Amino acid sequence: MSTTPTDQPGPAAPPPGCPAHRLYGAEAEADPMGLYEKLRAEYGSVAPVLVQGDLPAWLVLGHRENLDVARTPSRFSRDPRRWRDMQEGNVPPEHPLTPVAAWQPVCNFQDGEEHERLRGAVTESLERFDRRGIRRYVTRFAHQLIDGFAQTGRGDLVCDFAEPLPMLVMTQLVGMPDSYGPRLVEAARDMIKGTETAVASNAYVTEALQLLVDRKRVVPGRDFTSWLLEHSTALTEAEIIEHLRLVLIAAFETTANLIANTLRLVLTDRRFRANLSGGHMTLPDALEQVLWDEPPLTTILGRWATGDTELGGHRIKAGDMLLLGLAAGNVDPDIRPDLSVPVHGNRSHLAFSGGPHECPGQDIGRAIADTGIDALLSRLPDLALAVPEAELSWDSSLMSRHLVALPVVFTPTGPAATATSRVPGRVPAAASVAPAPAPAAPPVAGQEPGARPSRSWWARLLGH
Repeated sequence: MSTTPTDQPGPAAPPPGCPAHRLYGAEAEADPMGLYEKLRAEYGSVAPVLVQGDLPAWLVLGHRENLDVARTPSRFSRDPRRWRDMQEGNVPPEHPLTPVAAWQPVCNFQDGEEHERLRGAVTESLERFDRRGIRRYVTRFAHQLIDGFAQTGRGDLVCDFAEPLPMLVMTQLVGMPDSYGPRLVEAARDMIKGTETAVASNAYVTEALQLLVDRKRVVPGRDFTSWLLEHSTALTEAEIIEHLRLVLIAAFETTANLIANTLRLVLTDRRFRANLSGGHMTLPDALEQVLWDEPPLTTILGRWATGDTELGGHRIKAGDMLLLGLAAGNVDPDIRPDLSVPVHGNRSHLAFSGGPHECPGQDIGRAIADTGIDALLSRLPDLALAVPEAELSWDSSLMSRHLVALPVVFTPTGPAATATSRVPGRVPAAASVAPAPAPAAPPVAGQEPGARPSRSWWARLLGH
């Protein structure tokens, strides 16, 4: 791995007659991991690719190379204003990548002192949360969601559980009322997919966050929004709203995918289930294994070369865009020659990136997934997949791959022994619904669910 420019010749583009592979379209969406391995075999640890609009980019496939890019902002900036194609007008406002690549006043689009100022406000505000309090929120909402389908004996663990749970928890942490959660789930997923209504969904999220900030200026609480407002860095209103959006959307996408991927493995992988049942792997260990094998984000867009340099034997030119290949880097044969060997407790995966822009909320995401999954499997220990595994399907995009549905069957059961209120129902087409009025006071968590059974969920799950 080289970390300085080299005078040795290297390709700045695919060799003649060998066009770069597209990271979008049927092939990429059907089998992204297969495409990554094809690129690795053809080009090594860094591969020339095309993104939407056939714009050139470099996909970083090697684990070491990913860390090199993530940890050296002096060579690979996070500021998209350096993108040569953006400067040359090849990325118009209506381009599919504009919503995620256009510069915004947020910490993940900054370097140096400005990045430290903005990220400091985010991390210091996140650190003010009581982790036990977060787990109480997760437990409360998890049981409420389970109550919504427990008596039917059937459910879809994606739309009934994995997707709403993170957003319901995050709305509490930022100081929103419960009623925002279901609408924000719909809007967030719509934005990430880049559908025709993504602009309307984005407008809904912006309006909801503006109402939230306006309310918290008048009635502050012990929540992330209030702490950003009072932080010593004196963030502008635009900076506060954009960071709230960043935290909500990032936490939703990554945590929902982590929960869904872990539950799928529990239901379909006998070895994975046996390691849990035999005590060879705790649930936190299981989450780390999933973060290695199926990271919630497959790639991160992007980094931009600050000058001509070299990476993985390829000549990178100033203004070139690079994509961090998180999923590809996690299965790099140089660090994992045998993918069947467990990596329990090993957090050196790339699921949350690395360097100065490593995800600041990763421990909150882990807490939501760990606590939520434990509550689900404790309540419904005989969960079983309702369809053949081969019928499960995924939606793929440039940056993520998530289960469309995870249908299950189980023995019907009554509601949890708790006095909590019912979770608001799902609201379709969230972008078309105006945000509810801001609450008069911060939401108050309900009672914590009753004591868990003495017999662990995995013992009952594997009782057969």
